[in-house]
Amino acid sequence: MAKQIMPQGFLWGNSTSSMQTEGGVNEGGKGASVYDTYRASDGSSTWDDAIDDYHRYQEDLDLLAEQGVNCYRFQISWSRVNPQGDGEFNPEGIEFYSNLIDNLLKRKIEPMICLYHFDMPLNLAQKYNGFMSRHVVDAFVRYGKKMIDLFGDRVKYWITFNEQNLYFMPGASKIAGCLKGKETTAELYTISHHIMLAHARITNYLHQATDCKIGGMLAYSEVYPVSSLPKDIQYARQIDEFMNKNLLDAFVYGRYSSEVINCVKLNHIKVDVLPEDLTEIGQMRSDYIAFSYYQSATISSTLVPENTLPNYYLQYGNKENPFLKVNEWGWSVDPRGFRDVLTKTYNQYHLPMFPIENGIGVREEYEGREIQDDYRIDYHRDHIKALKDAMAIDGVPVIGYLVWGLIDIPSSSGNMDKRYGMVYVNRTNHDLLDLKRVPKKSYWWFKKVILSNGNDLA
Repeated sequence: MAKQIMPQGFLWGNSTSSMQTEGGVNEGGKGASVYDTYRASDGSSTWDDAIDDYHRYQEDLDLLAEQGVNCYRFQISWSRVNPQGDGEFNPEGIEFYSNLIDNLLKRKIEPMICLYHFDMPLNLAQKYNGFMSRHVVDAFVRYGKKMIDLFGDRVKYWITFNEQNLYFMPGASKIAGCLKGKETTAELYTISHHIMLAHARITNYLHQATDCKIGGMLAYSEVYPVSSLPKDIQYARQIDEFMNKNLLDAFVYGRYSSEVINCVKLNHIKVDVLPEDLTEIGQMRSDYIAFSYYQSATISSTLVPENTLPNYYLQYGNKENPFLKVNEWGWSVDPRGFRDVLTKTYNQYHLPMFPIENGIGVREEYEGREIQDDYRIDYHRDHIKALKDAMAIDGVPVIGYLVWGLIDIPSSSGNMDKRYGMVYVNRTNHDLLDLKRVPKKSYWWFKKVILSNGNDLA
């Protein structure tokens, strides 16, 4: 690996979502979101308390500051600042995020706002069926513009939707707040388009009204063909085109992929697209490409039924890669794939890259002694080395490296047993215990990494 010193001002930090951190679901005038209807199971918790950041965020910001973090990407809960989603704004919810931003800046931590992380206001889900409805698109844009007006003078970096390509994959209805329907292909494509339209309208407004920076964000998994069979190679390429490049083309060039457009025509998929939508998307530009990266995937075309659209390939043909280690939940560890995503994406789109989620979930228990999570240190060390190779050898400009997450929070499925953090939070799925924060070995290692600006990875 070539020696690489990160540029001055490189952003080292943490990413979270509101429902996985805040708790306080019945406090401060917050309205219900769809997450408030989800109940605990054997392998998950409710979302009522999370790690109680609504009351404890000062303590957690102190932990970030002590570690040397200089960037924190958090999410505004739409239903906390607008309880009905399309009604009156809630001053108490707005004050909470204003205070959070001020406390970040006081600690010299750059705030980064995400506007939506799967938690549709329940009213909009029940009354309008979430992002299947143009009314909800309008409501989201109204909410987003209000947040930009309130916080754009203090927050430089923005994203609209967490992992936006997930809205073009099976399961999109749930995260888009669509409670009705069977998620037909037409509905899937309409949800994806409505969300891109909302993103474009927010992006265009932000650039008109402020000097802030915004980029589209996607969940980028490198997808390999399982063999040299030409059809496996074709399927891997099509997954990349539909799941990643279709969004990236819109984020950067203001247009959808020609292959995806032709697929819609050939398969007579009825998508709710208006000419003025395409004009709005055509006016969009991005300042960077933000993405999450956790693992890679492998596709076997022989397992995919004929005439299946690329959106569904991995649903049938996903295979475990025998050359990679996996965690308990089957997620592979592939830092070389991380480098390839950085490099190939920059080579095509020539925008600064910004990985804003990277981490590994592991089952851990606190027994009164520091948790020796060398496996987490190894994971982040190898991914930072891959990042530095992308910068030094491949010539990729990178804004920062944000991990998921520095402090334990319930996983995306609500599982507190699947821990990503460098700080242990003392709770289980079904018992809050005392919620004590206890740094793990990796906390001190990452502090050293930040202090050396990425030079000391030992």
